[in-house]
Amino acid sequence: MATFLPKEAGETEKGYKPIGWDGMTLREMLETSERLFAETGRYWGIEELTLKEKDPIRYEKIFAKLRGGLVNARETAMNISASPIVQELGELCFAFYTPEGDSVALSTGIIVHVHTMSDAIKFMIRNDYELNPRIRPGDIFSNNKPSIGDAHNADVQTFVPIFWEGELIGWAGGVTHVTDIGASTPGNVPVGPISSYEDGLDLTANKVGENDILYQDHEIRCEMGVRTPMFWKLDERTRVAGCHMIRYAVERIIQGEGIDTFKRFIREAIEEGRRSFIHRVKELLIPGKYFAVTFVDLPLEGEMGLPDYAAVDRLSHAPHELTIGPNGEFHISFDGASKWGYHSFNCPPSAMQGAIWVLLTQTMIPNDKVNDGAYLATTHFFPPYTLANPVVKEAATGAAWGFLIPAFTGLIRSLSRGLFARGYLEEVLSSYAMTMNAMQGGGKDQYGRETGILSFELSAVGTGARSVLDGVDYAAAMWNPEGNMGDIEVWELVIPLMYLGRSVKPNTAGPGKYRGGSGFQSLYAIWKSLDIVMQNAGDGNVFPAPGIFGGYPAAAGYRHNVLGADLLKRFEEGREYPTKENDPGDSEISRLCEGKHLFDKRTLNYPYRMNHGDIYYSWYRGGGGLGDPLERDPALIEEDLNNDILLPRYALSIYGAVARQDENGRWVVDREATEKKRAEIREERGRIAIPVFQFLTEERERILKGDIALKVRRMYNESIELSTEWGNWFKSFWNLPPDFRFSEDE
Repeated sequence: MATFLPKEAGETEKGYKPIGWDGMTLREMLETSERLFAETGRYWGIEELTLKEKDPIRYEKIFAKLRGGLVNARETAMNISASPIVQELGELCFAFYTPEGDSVALSTGIIVHVHTMSDAIKFMIRNDYELNPRIRPGDIFSNNKPSIGDAHNADVQTFVPIFWEGELIGWAGGVTHVTDIGASTPGNVPVGPISSYEDGLDLTANKVGENDILYQDHEIRCEMGVRTPMFWKLDERTRVAGCHMIRYAVERIIQGEGIDTFKRFIREAIEEGRRSFIHRVKELLIPGKYFAVTFVDLPLEGEMGLPDYAAVDRLSHAPHELTIGPNGEFHISFDGASKWGYHSFNCPPSAMQGAIWVLLTQTMIPNDKVNDGAYLATTHFFPPYTLANPVVKEAATGAAWGFLIPAFTGLIRSLSRGLFARGYLEEVLSSYAMTMNAMQGGGKDQYGRETGILSFELSAVGTGARSVLDGVDYAAAMWNPEGNMGDIEVWELVIPLMYLGRSVKPNTAGPGKYRGGSGFQSLYAIWKSLDIVMQNAGDGNVFPAPGIFGGYPAAAGYRHNVLGADLLKRFEEGREYPTKENDPGDSEISRLCEGKHLFDKRTLNYPYRMNHGDIYYSWYRGGGGLGDPLERDPALIEEDLNNDILLPRYALSIYGAVARQDENGRWVVDREATEKKRAEIREERGRIAIPVFQFLTEERERILKGDIALKVRRMYNESIELSTEWGNWFKSFWNLPPDFRFSEDE
């Protein structure tokens, strides 16, 4: 129990007057809520939604007013921040929570935070913040610690308690993605840290203000702790202002509806959310078990600046199992996931929960009534000491999305199989795109100021293919369906890079009967900075956006940066310079630029120095395909060829399409020749195919001989050692000895 602070006027002889409802402390409210849910399976044990059933119009009006206040707070707050991540791309959201920390309603925006802020509030309650440091009207709290409740360290949260006649009626919460977090390497999704002690500024659900004013020492600490203090300061004011707007909106609702009605409403809204989610599961999905797996590549071997135990190449395992029960049960398990490691891609449970909700709100429950009721309708297992639940204090989490994003493509594919089985074809999706390359850097900007860089163009990548349509090109992000790549002119104002070109990137979309959405490319010159380091962060050796139902995966990444480039000389002489790289096999960058070309699959690297006039290439990924590419309509292939979505040589090799250019230079697909070519490809498929039993037999021999890459052997050994259940399943499937373990000799 926390230490009591000195008694204040109006407090009891014990030195404290509880601020919860009906004389309870917040801890008592939380424990009672959890007990009633465990006993009844209903939020606060509610049997009847009396307010909703007796006066549905009033109920809906209250909800509309509350959510309207949240959306209004977000839209207004966006204009306070100067950060393009917030103002241009809308990387923020606001929510209202019950006194015990359950979300009632959420604004638009980065809806990954349905439950992350809930975890942070409950952390404060369980650690008796009510007693010390106290929770009073006008207080301000802040958190960015993922192990407490967050997605990753750059998502900074602000909380303001809302009181009514001495009782805490709820919490306003807001979160923004900040420009820099002060980590050991610059940027806001740092891939340099190998322990939590390098993750940057830590706000562990701290009290950072009172009487609606931020503490001066807190502001000084933050400004001295990050590389972009101006953006930090304005982002914090964005969050505080939004929370105060929510407080005002809630007070107006209570004035109009009465406190008892409002209390009843917020509990019914959560219970309604729980029941609604169960109904949707029963309506949309077939009961059973759904399996999917994704792999994550972390190639860090040989990176200068990292100790030997961190500078290793890893392949991480993200096995996903979704269990749907006959009564709408919804259980997610990552049993068998790889061990946590000395890198920044460890992903705590709060972040894993965030990914669940950002995806379910785009698939199962795409409506405005998103709250913790849906969270209460699900269960999950994130095994300890894995990337999905690192447990240990020293695990770095600054780039948790690097595991989170690919890991949850399995959920999308599992849901799609269930939806397809039910006949909801329009709802089926292939894998969304990886939101990479995460271009990062830092040093001195074009104004001579310290800076941290992350171009949030990665908010606009390709979506997965649908079962009736292609994916949407460069349109959204897994974590923000309102994705936007931002204006070139704005990015050039705030980061020391000049655009040489921005255009669609061919062949990024996963092929299929319906292709995934395409990514795009930006080519930059380092500009007016003589002291800057840059890095790439992305996938390169695996396919984290697989296809579905015969569709192919989206393209894996590569890098192509040029050090000591002759770009400035080309400018002076009026010579041609590169603006894009449509085809890495016929590189425009290589043809039109001399210098040291970093042209490889090293898509994840430690920061290295670049100079004014050097070239940095960043291309953003596409979504997975759906269905057999040989079934694609030739008219769609023509359209892709003419819009730079598809490179001509792949029209034949992937789609079996025989194409030529007409007198105007436009591509035309010969339908008759295409049908003949496709028949040949199908015949060849049949000729080289082998029975499944033969395939499994041959693969088992490879396993027993260890005829598998070292990274893969290490990966499976971790899963076998960390999970008895998954290990037994793996050994049973392949009929392996009980003590089987891969050799890790080269």
